Amino acid sequence: MASIDLTIGYVIHMLFAGLWTGAVLFMTYGVLPIAREGSIDTDPFADITSRLLTLSRASALILFLTGGHLAGNLYTVGTLTGSTRGYLVIAMIVLWLALAGLVEVGTSKISDGLAERKLREPANNARPFFLAGSVAALGLLVVAGLLLSGFGI
Repeated sequence: MASIDLTIGYVIHMLFAGLWTGAVLFMTYGVLPIAREGSIDTDPFADITSRLLTLSRASALILFLTGGHLAGNLYTVGTLTGSTRGYLVIAMIVLWLALAGLVEVGTSKISDGLAERKLREPANNARPFFLAGSVAALGLLVVAGLLLSGFGI
C-alpha cells in the first residue's frame, strides 16, 4: 500500500499532467484554427495565450517537483537506467522538457505577432510548435498509462 505522501504526489502529478496536456491539445485543435481563419479578435487570443503560458509554467514546475518526489521514492539510479519502467520515466522527462520548450516557443511566436496587432500570421507561425507539442503531450499520456498499468514490472 502506498504511503499518503506518494498517493498525494500521484494525484497532484496526474491532475496537472491532465490539465497541461489538455490545454495544449485545446490550443492546437480548438484555438489556433480559429485564429488562423481570423475568426477571433487579438485581445481574446492574447488572453488565451497568456493563460496557457501561465498554466504551462506552473504545471511544468509542479510536475518537476511531484515527479522528482515520486521518482526519488520509487526508483534508484540503477532502476532508472536499467529497467523498462526506468526507461519510461526517462522518456517522460524528455517529453516533459520538449512540451515545456515547445509551448514556450509557440506562445512567444503568438505574442510577438500580437504585439504588432497581427492575428493570422502569429497563429500560423506558432502552429508547428503546437502540433509538435500535441504529439509530446499525447506521448506523455501514453507513457503515463504504461507506467500506471504496471508495464515493465
